Amino acid sequence: MIILDGNSLILADVIKVARSYEEVRLSSQGREQIIASRQIVDKILEEERPVYGISTGFGDFSTIFISKDERAKLQRNLILSHATGVGEHLSEDVVRSAMLLRANSLAKGYSGIRLSTVEMLLNLLNKRICPAIPAKGSVGASGDLAPLSHMVLVMLGEGEAYLNGQLMTGAEALKACDLEPVVLSGKEGLALINGTQIMTAVGTIAWHDAVNLMKAADIAAGLSVEALKGTRAAFDPRISQVRAHPGQVATTQNMLRLTAHSAIIASHINCKKVQDAYSLRCIPQVHGASKDALRRAEETLNVEINAATDNPLIMPETGEAISGGNFHGQPIALVMDYLKLAIAELGNISERRTNRLLDVHLSDLPAFLTAFPGVDSGLMITQYVAAALVSENKVLVHPASADSIPTSANQEDHVSMGTIAARQAREILDNVCNVLAIEMLAAAQGVDFLAPLTPGDGTAKAHQTIRSVVSHLDEDRVPAPDIKTLHNLIASGRIVREVEAVVGKLKIY
Repeated sequence: MIILDGNSLILADVIKVARSYEEVRLSSQGREQIIASRQIVDKILEEERPVYGISTGFGDFSTIFISKDERAKLQRNLILSHATGVGEHLSEDVVRSAMLLRANSLAKGYSGIRLSTVEMLLNLLNKRICPAIPAKGSVGASGDLAPLSHMVLVMLGEGEAYLNGQLMTGAEALKACDLEPVVLSGKEGLALINGTQIMTAVGTIAWHDAVNLMKAADIAAGLSVEALKGTRAAFDPRISQVRAHPGQVATTQNMLRLTAHSAIIASHINCKKVQDAYSLRCIPQVHGASKDALRRAEETLNVEINAATDNPLIMPETGEAISGGNFHGQPIALVMDYLKLAIAELGNISERRTNRLLDVHLSDLPAFLTAFPGVDSGLMITQYVAAALVSENKVLVHPASADSIPTSANQEDHVSMGTIAARQAREILDNVCNVLAIEMLAAAQGVDFLAPLTPGDGTAKAHQTIRSVVSHLDEDRVPAPDIKTLHNLIASGRIVREVEAVVGKLKIY
């Protein structure tokens, strides 16, 4: 059970709700905070003074005063008119995260929403009703208006939702779970959609999956060091101690633990080669910098998942409704663009290691890792795929936050594009997962050719795990299923779990 008070939610709990269907309810403190802020809104609704979004229109219509008898209609129309999203539906884990984050933000007590409306949102979450939310259409300020409107539609008995994997109307989903549609009151439509919860939800899922990916990248790199007969000298802890970036220190420790007791590395310890290529020698520096970017994203997400991002904010201490800009997604936009680059770089250096594994001029391995060159092409074309994926990432990694297009007749004249950045981070992450799958496929094949010499503690377990699902390439076969299998091995977290069971928890920072 996850208890919401608006202040103490952690990223791990978001993942539990998103993917493990953990039940959620409000704390007594959260309930009290919601009730206190609603009392202020009820008072404002009885007055004849303009307060943005309560007794005025929205955006460029903020100068238009709305009479008492039209204020409920104002909120419903806000949701209907703003549900303009396009594209494929967001994944269930993202939608569930967004619903949780919106409820937690409302529980802070600065939104002026009714307790019953927040409880309705949590009912959808706990009964596993998943609003169908188109992925595209948010510019990241004022918050994620379009996608969050699609979420709220289902609360009104409108729109579409998934229930037990089936797409149906919002009304059908509510009826199936014995829920009655909400009739919005003053301020409630705005309170439900004026926030950054979609970009933060996508970003939280991306962050969580990137933690696993960065550990998998170290495992893949360790296998490549083994197959390419690289040296552990570049992982001397003294090198990182004099440049003490946390990610670099963590990666150095990971590489040493992964390759400990390697008979392959011991077999060439006195060879004439002075140093390895950068893609091997600089693993701690490159992977480590990506880990440091991941840490920065985590810091921002930890703040944002417990933030009030409405406008106006209701101040229970003074009874004020203050108009500001907490809905602006710039903090998330910047760290998602940073995370995009960090993940993409893991793919760039991985592809270079794969290339070395396949190039007979750069390794002691058979050309393209086949025992029958000429007749067989071996893993030749897998590097083409890796090259295509990292090239695609170089387009996706362009910072979304560098762009801004004014909206609402120039009233909203700077926007964050944070939701685009977060979605791109997930797309880049999936591409890099495939790139790492290709590196693991090639590195495992390379290690096979070095038998009977054996790899280190962690790399041996990684090799064993790979070989439990993908066999050695004796002669040409279709590699696509093997790449997909290893992609799933990485994405599921299995290969990280298997290796950590031998060497202990791999470090991120």
